[in-house]
Amino acid sequence: MIEAKIRKVGNSAVMTLNAEMLALLDAKEGDTLYAVRTDDGGLKLMTENPELQAALAAAEVVMDENRDLLQALA
Repeated sequence: MIEAKIRKVGNSAVMTLNAEMLALLDAKEGDTLYAVRTDDGGLKLMTENPELQAALAAAEVVMDENRDLLQALA
């Protein structure tokens, strides 16, 4: 378990990510993190946009289903 404190900066609340947390996330300064609420009420931090990943997965299904048509159009 890694502990982080929340502090006030201007009108915002900020949580500092230490080197260990960044390494676990495979993230670096300047990266964007996405927080998603889990079914058990927790938060999951991710470096990839979950909505984009879902859209790409759906597009992959459509392309697989229509591979022959797409190749004919290419």
